[in-house]
Parts: sequence; structure tokens; C-alpha cells
Amino acid sequence: MAARQFDQSLGELKKKLLKMGEQVEISINKSIKSFVKRDVQLAREIIELDCQIDELKVEIDDTVTKLIATRQPVATDLRKLIAAMNIASDLERMADLAVDIAEEVVALEESNQPRINNLSLILQMAQMTQQMVNDGLNSYIDGNIDLARMLARRDDQVDQMYEKVVREMSDYMPLKNQYADAARKVCFVARFLERIADHVTNIAENIVYIQTGKRIDLN
Repeated sequence: MAARQFDQSLGELKKKLLKMGEQVEISINKSIKSFVKRDVQLAREIIELDCQIDELKVEIDDTVTKLIATRQPVATDLRKLIAAMNIASDLERMADLAVDIAEEVVALEESNQPRINNLSLILQMAQMTQQMVNDGLNSYIDGNIDLARMLARRDDQVDQMYEKVVREMSDYMPLKNQYADAARKVCFVARFLERIADHVTNIAENIVYIQTGKRIDLN
């Protein structure tokens, strides 16, 4: 009976993590849309959504703490709980980075900065990063180590795209160029996306840890 109750608790914990992950995916998606369209209302929605994600993080931490204290799990069960807490932390940071993007949108509009129309690389970065988040959650659900390792290779691609964005935006940044501040904000957004990809790689490392009991560095 105790084992069955613990399995049920793990199942509920996984549901909370997936709910949190889905909200983070929505937040990232909306943040990029708001940036491309300069949609301040949408940006403010993302900032407000962050409170719900933070609350889920607290719930997950509380659940894990109680299960460790009352069930005293060992081996794989303990790894699942520790990894769940770590994954929740990475998801929370991703949501914070989506908020950072949204705040750049608000700042751009409030300062009436000119638009930079060449955002194709940002859109490619965003698409790849969002797919990484989705695949990270799927690899967690399925315990898919191969998919988790593949995410690290995609992280390298995101890094390369970030560097390319910085090079492209440097053309806008000579002294007194009216586009300089807007170009810097594009670089900031690219950096936030690159950091989201890093957090997905952290999730991948936790998936490997759950399945193998080994801590590895995929970065």
C-alpha cells in the first residue's frame, strides 16, 4: 500500500511539473511574439503569468520535501524527487527569462525606439529553443536519454546563432546611430534565448541522472 501511495504521489508530482512546463512554453512563445510585434499588452500578460509559475515551483518544492521526509526514498525514487526539484528550478528560470524579454518590449515602446525589421535569426533561435523545451519535457516523460543527449547538441547550435545575432546587430551600433539601443535589445533577447537553451540542457542532465544515477555535464 505504501509503495502504491508513493507511486501516486510521484505521478501527481510529474503532472505538476508538466503543467509548469506547459505554462513556461506558453510564456516563451508569447514573449517572442510580443517582441516581434512590439505588443506591450501581450508583454504585460507574460509578466503577470510569472506569478502562477512561481506558485507551481513552491508547490513542487513542498511536495518533494514532504515525500523525502515522510517516505525516506532511496535509489531511483530519491533521484526522481531530487531531479524534479532541479527541473522545476530550471523551468522557473526559463519563465524569468521570458519575463526579461517581455520587459525589453515594454522598454522599447516606452522609449519609442525605432524598429529593427531583420529579426529572422531571433525567430530561428526562438523556434529552436521552444522545440528544445518541448523535447526536454517529452524526454522527462519518457525517460528518453538519447533525446536528452541530443538536446545538448542543439544547445551548441543555439550558441552559434546567438553569436551570429551579435555580429549582425553590431552593424547597427556605431556611435550616434539611431538604431543602436534597439540593436542592443535584440542582442539581449538573443542572450535570454541562449540562456533558456542552457536551462533545457540542465533538464537533460537531470533526466540522465534519473535513469543512470550518474551526474554528467552536457554543456
